[in-house]
Amino acid sequence: MPDRSGGRPAPRFAFGRPSRGTRTLLITVVVLAVLMVALVMLAGLWTDLLWYRSVHYSSVFGTVLGTKVALFCVFGLLMALAVGANLYLAHRLRPPLSAMSPEQQNLDRYRMGIAPYKKWVLIAVSTVVGLIAGGSATAQWRLWLLYVNATPFHTKDPQFHKDVSFYTFDLPWYRFLLAFGFAAVLLSLVAAVLAHYLYGGLRITSPGARATAAATGHLSVLLGLFVSLKAVAYWLDRYALVVKSSGLKATDHWTGMRYVDANAYLPAKTILFSIAVICALLFFATLWRRTWTLPTIGFGLMVLSAVLIGGLYPAIVQKFQVQPNEAAKEAPYIQRNIDATRAAYGIDHTVESDYKGTSKTPAAKLRADAGSAASIRVLDPNVVSPTFQQNQQSGSYYSFPSTLDVDRYTVDGKEQDTVVGVRELNEKGIPENNWINDHFKYTHGYGIVTAKGTTVTGNDPDTATGSGTGSGASGDSDRSGQPVYTEQGLPTTGALGPYTQEIYFGEQTKQYAIVDGPTKELDYAEKDHEVSTSYRGKGGVSLDSPITRAAYAVTFGEPKILYSGAIGHGSQILYNRTPKQRVEAVAPWLTIDGDPYPAVVGTHVEWIVDAYTTTDNYPYSSRTTMGDTTTDSLTDSQGSVVARQNRVNYIRNSVKATVDAYTGAVTLYQWDTKDPVLKTWMKAFPHTVKPKSAIPSALMAHLRYPQDLFKVQRQLLTQYHVTTATQFYSGSQVWQVPDDPASKSGKAVPPYYLSLKMPGQSSQEFSLTSTFAPNKRGNLAAFVAVDSDATSPDYGKMRLLDMPTDDPVDGPRLVQSKFNSDSAYAQQISRLRGKDSTIEYGNLLTLPLDGGLLYVEPVYLRGANVDYPLLKKVFVSFNGRSAFDDTLDEALDDVFGRQGSPPPASTGSTAQPPPAAGSADPAVEAALTQAQKAYDDAQAAMKKGDWKAYGDAQKRLGTALQQAEEAEKKAARAGKGATASKAG
Repeated sequence: MPDRSGGRPAPRFAFGRPSRGTRTLLITVVVLAVLMVALVMLAGLWTDLLWYRSVHYSSVFGTVLGTKVALFCVFGLLMALAVGANLYLAHRLRPPLSAMSPEQQNLDRYRMGIAPYKKWVLIAVSTVVGLIAGGSATAQWRLWLLYVNATPFHTKDPQFHKDVSFYTFDLPWYRFLLAFGFAAVLLSLVAAVLAHYLYGGLRITSPGARATAAATGHLSVLLGLFVSLKAVAYWLDRYALVVKSSGLKATDHWTGMRYVDANAYLPAKTILFSIAVICALLFFATLWRRTWTLPTIGFGLMVLSAVLIGGLYPAIVQKFQVQPNEAAKEAPYIQRNIDATRAAYGIDHTVESDYKGTSKTPAAKLRADAGSAASIRVLDPNVVSPTFQQNQQSGSYYSFPSTLDVDRYTVDGKEQDTVVGVRELNEKGIPENNWINDHFKYTHGYGIVTAKGTTVTGNDPDTATGSGTGSGASGDSDRSGQPVYTEQGLPTTGALGPYTQEIYFGEQTKQYAIVDGPTKELDYAEKDHEVSTSYRGKGGVSLDSPITRAAYAVTFGEPKILYSGAIGHGSQILYNRTPKQRVEAVAPWLTIDGDPYPAVVGTHVEWIVDAYTTTDNYPYSSRTTMGDTTTDSLTDSQGSVVARQNRVNYIRNSVKATVDAYTGAVTLYQWDTKDPVLKTWMKAFPHTVKPKSAIPSALMAHLRYPQDLFKVQRQLLTQYHVTTATQFYSGSQVWQVPDDPASKSGKAVPPYYLSLKMPGQSSQEFSLTSTFAPNKRGNLAAFVAVDSDATSPDYGKMRLLDMPTDDPVDGPRLVQSKFNSDSAYAQQISRLRGKDSTIEYGNLLTLPLDGGLLYVEPVYLRGANVDYPLLKKVFVSFNGRSAFDDTLDEALDDVFGRQGSPPPASTGSTAQPPPAAGSADPAVEAALTQAQKAYDDAQAAMKKGDWKAYGDAQKRLGTALQQAEEAEKKAARAGKGATASKAG
């Protein structure tokens, strides 16, 4: 071609080939970056291995890491080979380029640019897709271990008669393989199309594309593989129908096959499977026929069939067969869902009985039985933490959790419900924050503080002068209402006996500590000196090796760990210090309960952690989200919400775990010996879970029924307490967990631990209790309690008391509302509150008593000069009678009458208007008339269930009574003045 530049040199681009020095610098930077990333990764792996060795669970680390590496290599290699082989094949099948079209001539420069590096391009593309695929596959290590270690449930689904293990263990793995196959074929197809286009095997022409015979055969095989995988997907979709989530009139969380699934979708999937197989064969046939006509027609037929058979036909069946008679059509499938859901959540053995909710038992017997019906806990663990903090904290560097725990301890030879708090390290309260103080000196908490749950100072028979034995209590009657401590002080002494008091592992211990070095660790401070210690446990990782110190310096981003003189020979680093972190790390296949609790077992403080095995693939069982279900009015304060994305439709409390508060040792005990999911994991991780028989008796005495499991079960019971499809479909028996009446959060009432005697039981049992209300109503629908004492043969037995629907019984919200609106009680609370104090309401306990329901609520005062709550009043309600007194015994006496005395007349739990007889003052009469009108309105609103109108009427009633009282006082003063004037 002629030179049109006029002899001028061609212009140089601004971004030319970099100089040798620049290239060297860039290569050096890249190498250093790669080395830094590799160093951080290796440091993390090394420290993880050291940590697992320190807790003696290195086999877990090895199994998980080995499985991830194997999956990465296998699936990464498969993806790399699939894409690389198709790229190579497309290159080998390229046509000769002697007669190139203009389009191909334009692509020639790309071919020429790639030609010298085509081998490296092939390797690079294959490597990248292999790394991505391998990295994605590592996340499926749980699916693989479940698949290869599957244990049968010995329960078959009612549709396909396959063992449940097929759906929980096998089907998820098959679906992963199918997804991987689709990805491999699609990436291979894209790579092959690009390669064929680049090298001329595929050309874009008008009016369409043209392909060589070789390219046609190659691409048709890939399309045939894709359609074959679609056929497999249709076949697996048939089984997936029994674990499919959908909506039904009765519930939004329906899982399982419905009428339209069994009679429309199931046959449709089978037909589509057959069509897809035929279509795949037509694509494979192009290897010989070299034409796209038949496979194109077949693919179009498959798409059309998917629309008509897979979409339109089921919609017609639903519209014209199901909807006109939905209840009858869906009844068999609803029954399957009910049976499966109750079995999967462990509520199928709930003992249900009718309970009247009102009692005609003589008052004297009721008063006598009130003492034995339950250990009525007036010390609310959700309120009294600030009192523990004030009386037992010792220093700002210690604190108690905002929500304390309830356990059972033997005091003076008698087992009783006990409120328990651990004095943990408060990292924010360390006097001067620096690296030495934060990680070397203030390293642990100290001791457990316990108090009686059923009494406080001022009414405890064991406390002389009513001052109690608690630290900080005084003989001043204004300071009564404090906890009666059974273990207290520093070091703590009392009913628990000698035990190791240092708390190195706890719920609030989040930062790492370096112990057993030159720096002494603070136990507690006395007036003139500090009591110090050095850690002698084996719960940490030794820092003797410089390599180990360097690894932790990199992992924690703290260079001082490498060179600090505060780390000596024998020093250990403690981290992952909360019980939940440690159990999750050694058993990553478990779901952990949100509320670990402490217990003194022998001479050690042990954190007890309940753990669950779960799945979301149990046939026909409805799904729930654990995080949402376990949220109540306390979870924000105690931080015990389970992961919100953990959707399940099967759950078992299969493992009881312990974490030693001093050594950090983690022990897993098999609790549910029948759970096939746990058996599967025990096969995958042998020798990590000890048998149930290995649980020490001292530990068994403190095990209890877990809260999160109970919350999940009670939520399911709101719908699945019914056992027939007709009732379930109608929705007439739907309940709800009521909102906490003592909280303004609008969240569910928490369940309560206490010892009580349910109907049919001869003695009190430590139980976990809750209530149900009819949907959007304030009366009581049912009361539920589960035996929570692990030593009891009835442990886990759930008892449900159904209230009558024709004679409504007041529920907690209604009882609280009546208490709040009672003008007489309001005046007492107003006097109690005074000028600058605040009132805090405790747990409103609901207790069955001789056919009726006893409600008990402690009321606390946080005084202006005492910055912690003290129990000052107790509200009691039974059969419409209520009392508000200084102590529980006084309130019970007022409700039932003292021994030998008749009970007071029933006045109801709301204020009654006083009679107007004998009142001649017009203002008093007018106010009383308004009060009577408000009272009548309130009664009418209550019968209608209109609680807004009821509340408005109660407010008017209170105002009218106050006006009547003021008018009466004014009239009395006027009368006294007239009498005095007359006498004068």
